[in-house]
Amino acid sequence: MSQNLIFWMIAIITLLSYLIGIIITMNILLENRDPAKTLSWMMMFLLFPGVGIIIYIFSGRNIRKHKLFKAKKKTKNLSEKKLSKHLEYLKNIVKTQQMLLERKELLGEDEGAIEERVINLLLRIGSFPYTTNNDVEIYKNGPEKFSRLIEDMENAKDHIHLEYFIIKDSCIAREIQELLIRKAKEGVDVKILYDDVACWRFKIHRDFLNELKAAGVKCAAFLPTKLPLLGGQLNYRNHRKIAVIDGKIGYTGGLNIGDEYMGLNKKFGYWRDSHIRIYGAGVHMLQMIFLIDWYLTTNEIISDKEYMPDLPHCGEVALQVVGTGPDSQWEDIHYAFFSAISQAKKRVYIETPYFIPDESILKAIKTAALSGVDVRIVFPQKIDHFIVNIASYSYFDEVLDAGARVFLYQKGFIHSKVVIVDDEMASIGSSNMDLRSFMLNFEVNTFIYEKKTIEIIADQFYKDQEDSKELLRENFRTRNVVVRLAESISRLFSPLL
Repeated sequence: MSQNLIFWMIAIITLLSYLIGIIITMNILLENRDPAKTLSWMMMFLLFPGVGIIIYIFSGRNIRKHKLFKAKKKTKNLSEKKLSKHLEYLKNIVKTQQMLLERKELLGEDEGAIEERVINLLLRIGSFPYTTNNDVEIYKNGPEKFSRLIEDMENAKDHIHLEYFIIKDSCIAREIQELLIRKAKEGVDVKILYDDVACWRFKIHRDFLNELKAAGVKCAAFLPTKLPLLGGQLNYRNHRKIAVIDGKIGYTGGLNIGDEYMGLNKKFGYWRDSHIRIYGAGVHMLQMIFLIDWYLTTNEIISDKEYMPDLPHCGEVALQVVGTGPDSQWEDIHYAFFSAISQAKKRVYIETPYFIPDESILKAIKTAALSGVDVRIVFPQKIDHFIVNIASYSYFDEVLDAGARVFLYQKGFIHSKVVIVDDEMASIGSSNMDLRSFMLNFEVNTFIYEKKTIEIIADQFYKDQEDSKELLRENFRTRNVVVRLAESISRLFSPLL
C-alpha cells in the first residue's frame, strides 16, 4: 500500500471523526446539558476525535431523555399500578407528614433547622417517608456486616431480597450462596438483583447463578447489556446495595459482595466501609425500592404478598431512606447534601472514595469552610480508579484554600460514603461525592436524624481521621508540575467520569 493512499485514508478517517464529533456536539447542545459536561465533550472530540466518539457511544449518550428511560417510564408507571397497595400506603404517610410538618407538629422542639429542611425537602421532591420507629446498627467493615446479615438470613421465614452492584464469585459469595440455596429449599422466597455491567466486568460465573436458580432462587440482571443498546445502558448502573429480610430488617451502605470487602485483597488490605442495619419502619422504603427495581427488570407481578408487615415498637431512631437515579425527576441525594451543607454551622464531615463534586456542592463546601465551619474530608491514600482519584486531588486544592482539612487514609482502603452535618444529620449509603452518583447511577442512602446515632458515626469518623495523614496545604502546593498537570487534565474530563 502506497504512502499516499495511507495518508489519504488517515485524512479521511480524521475528517469523518471531526464531522461526527460536530454532529454529536450539536445533539449535546440541543439537550441543554450542564455547560461543564458539554465543554468537556467538545474538548474530547477536538483533542481525541476517534477515541472521543467511541467513549461517547459507550458512556455519554443521554438515553434518559430518549429511548431507554422513555420505555422505563412506561414500565415504571405499570409497576406502580401493580404495586399500588404498597405505594398508596407510603404516599398516605408522606401526605400526612407534609401536613404535620407545615403545622409544626411532625418534629419535636429539639429538632434543628437543618434537620427540618432536609426532611421537608425529601418529603416533597421524592416522597420519602420520615420514620421514627427504628433500631439501627452501624458497621465499619465487611466481617461485621456479613456476619450479622448471614445471621438474619438464617432466621428468615418468608423472603430474602438482595440487590447488589457487585457480586463476585468469592469465598463470602459462596457462603451466602450455600445459605440461600438452603433457605430456598425450605420454602423461603429468595430474589437476587445484580448490576449486569459490574458483575460482567468482575466475571460472575454462570455456574454460580445456575446453581442458585436450580434451587429455586430467582436471579435477575439490572439493565442487561445488549449490543444494540450497549452505550446507553452501560452509562446508567444500579449502584445500590440492599438486603431486606421478611420486610422487617434491611441493610444498605457501601459494601458489595466479594472477598476484598472482607479485607482479603492484598492490594487494598483492610477495607474500611460503612453499612447500616435497620430494624423498623424505614425498611418499608428499602423494600419499595427493591420491588420497583425488580419489576422494572423482570416484569414480574409481585404485589400478591404482604411485603410491608405491621411492626411493633422497634426503636427511637428517626431516619429517611432515599432512593434516586437517572429516571428520578430530581437528584434527591444531591439536593439533600447541598441543602444540609449550605446550612451547616458547626461541622461538615465527609468520607468518600471519589471526590468529584459539581459546582454547587463544591461552593457549598467552600462557603461552609470560609464561614468558619469545621470541614473535614477523609479520602483514600490508595488508588483503585486512577483517573478518578487523580481528578479528585485537583478539587482538594480549592477546598484547602478555603480552610477545609483533608485526610488521606493510611490503614488500608476507605470506601465509606458518609456525610455528617452538625449534630442534626448523617448519611450512610451507596452514593459517592461525585457526579456519577448524583446524576447517572441508581443509588440509595439513609439520612439519620437521631443525635445518639449521629455521634456513633462521628466517633468512627474521628477514628478514621486518626488512621489518616493530613494533607497539609503547604506540602500539597509543592507537588511537581507533572503531577499537577495530570490532575488538571483529569479534572477537565471529570464531568465525563
